[in-house]
Amino acid sequence: MSLTAGSRPDGTRPPAAVEEPTAAVTAAVTKARAPRKEARAGRAGRAEKVPLKVRLRRDRTLILMTLPVMVLLLIFNYVPLLGNVVAFQDYDPYISSNGITAIFHSPWVGVEQFSRMIDDPLFWDATKNTVVLFVLQLVLFFPVPIALALVINSVVRPRVRAVAQAVMYLPHFFSWVLVVTVFQQIFGGAGIIAQTLEDHGWTGFDLMTNASLFKYLVTAQAVWKDAGWGIIVFLAALAAVSTDLYEAAAMDGAGRWRRMWHVTLPALRPVIALLLVLRVGDALSVGFEQFLLQRGAVGAGASEVLDTYVWNMGIQNGDFSYAAAVGLVKGLIGVCLVLAANKFAHLLGEQGVYQK
Repeated sequence: MSLTAGSRPDGTRPPAAVEEPTAAVTAAVTKARAPRKEARAGRAGRAEKVPLKVRLRRDRTLILMTLPVMVLLLIFNYVPLLGNVVAFQDYDPYISSNGITAIFHSPWVGVEQFSRMIDDPLFWDATKNTVVLFVLQLVLFFPVPIALALVINSVVRPRVRAVAQAVMYLPHFFSWVLVVTVFQQIFGGAGIIAQTLEDHGWTGFDLMTNASLFKYLVTAQAVWKDAGWGIIVFLAALAAVSTDLYEAAAMDGAGRWRRMWHVTLPALRPVIALLLVLRVGDALSVGFEQFLLQRGAVGAGASEVLDTYVWNMGIQNGDFSYAAAVGLVKGLIGVCLVLAANKFAHLLGEQGVYQK
């Protein structure tokens, strides 16, 4: 039996080959289906949108829980912002029966208070001290909680870790009065170190009255008081790191330092970026009570920062309009620093305070 062309030995013909669609045909089909997909997605989005009344009823418990906090923020944080209007006035609280109605009777002076601020050398001295102290605390204080958290996290025994964490976190609850008193009893002229040196024939010292070393003193006080709070934050971030990453790194031959550099620090980077943004935003608020308590020991030249300067001009001298102008400029600069630092965090690939 003879076979015809294209036939099989059993006499049947193979099925015709299915032609592959060209790129143009595929693009046309995709383009034609896109509006229908968008329409279905839009209908699904409209279907999933819950009415406001239903959401309020559903989340009423959470709303009631946050309501007291919102009221406190409104009263103590947002309503006082209206008082910044006195920065553009020659405010006199005694011009009326009370301070609030005196705002409406005080004369307007425009930007006169800001011009006076620019020409005031005491303002620039306070700004210089504030910036120097911020840079010093950022370099010396910020890495300390990270290093201590890594050390505590490497402790194997849970009981030792808990005791070390509690001891380091305890000074966070101390007031600045107690912190300054403790440092006075240790580093003061009549402190333990000075008395011990004098008992052994050496000359004692008084670090608490040394104006040239005052910036290092307040940085050490801040480290001793607030490093424990940073340790808690970083330990919480380390607890979320999967142990599988450490095991995989160890199987690849990574030692202790390699695991810390390639596993631990990348896990801490989002928290470090967030705290750094918040720290930069608080750059011009290096402290008030801490410096005010030690102002008499070292003098205003070493301890005067913007917070104490505002207190001195507003409360001590009664120049409320000028103090309000300085505080307003300080707040605006802080907002700009937060936005700039958060933008820098976005460039590094981190979320920062808020997302893009």
